[in-house]
Amino acid sequence: MLDRLEFFIALAKAQHFGRAAEELGVTQPTLSAAIKQLEDQLGVMLVQRGSRYQGLTPEGQRVLDWARRITGDARTMKEEMKAAKHGLSGHVKIAAIPTALAMVPRLTTPFREKHPGVTFSILSRTSIEVLSLLGNFDVDAGITYLDNEPLGRVTSVPLYEERYQLITAAGNAFSDAKQVTWAEVSALPLCLLTPDMQNRRIIDQHLAEAGVQVRPTLESNSMIVLFSHIRTGKWSSIMPLNLAETFGFSEPIRAIPIVEPDASHMVGLVAAPRVPHTPLVSALLDEAMALASDFAAQR
Repeated sequence: MLDRLEFFIALAKAQHFGRAAEELGVTQPTLSAAIKQLEDQLGVMLVQRGSRYQGLTPEGQRVLDWARRITGDARTMKEEMKAAKHGLSGHVKIAAIPTALAMVPRLTTPFREKHPGVTFSILSRTSIEVLSLLGNFDVDAGITYLDNEPLGRVTSVPLYEERYQLITAAGNAFSDAKQVTWAEVSALPLCLLTPDMQNRRIIDQHLAEAGVQVRPTLESNSMIVLFSHIRTGKWSSIMPLNLAETFGFSEPIRAIPIVEPDASHMVGLVAAPRVPHTPLVSALLDEAMALASDFAAQR
């Protein structure tokens, strides 16, 4: 049954028999037969059929939840036995919001020093995509905001508070100020992340609280694009200080704290709420807690 459940999960994800079969490396008739056998075994219709895939039945949606749980448990069991015999090894996929990417090496580097048999894939994604990938078991963990928008059911480890700075070039308005208000920042030519990013929604929220709106002169989903425009001396942006510092401040670039309000939001590691977690995810959560202690000590 386990193979059939994995086939069913793949079909639900691809929402297309042909694409799912291609991803699984089987023929479409083989996939269709496996789904039919699973339906016969469970005694319910799982997939609404017509000339093409039309979605899951209500029973299919319930079975999908069970399928993810059962295949996840089986994967955890295999990884535990492998770790017990050979030590911790394998591949970890982490999806992180763009503003947290600069922090990721502080998690992955000490983790791999302890477990040299582990490799990583790091993906830059929106906060919504992080949770979606986590829910579909496409990533092992995510790094995202914990306190601004609903997370749903996850295991979380708070890491650090993100605070906001005006990043601008010397000679621009407010470049010599000790601090600047959100209302003052709104008058500058700003380059910001795109509206699908939670960081942008946070910035818009605090600007609205200050009674102003902003129409950025440039939007991008890449922090590198934003910072390269700041370096021209013609643009300013709003960034977390810890992120901006990773780009390296040369003399002309300034970071000025933004107040009224002096806002902060918690960023942390999230994982699926499984008990037990796989050995890799469990070790990653332990490393995140150690990193959180380091951040707390630096305050």
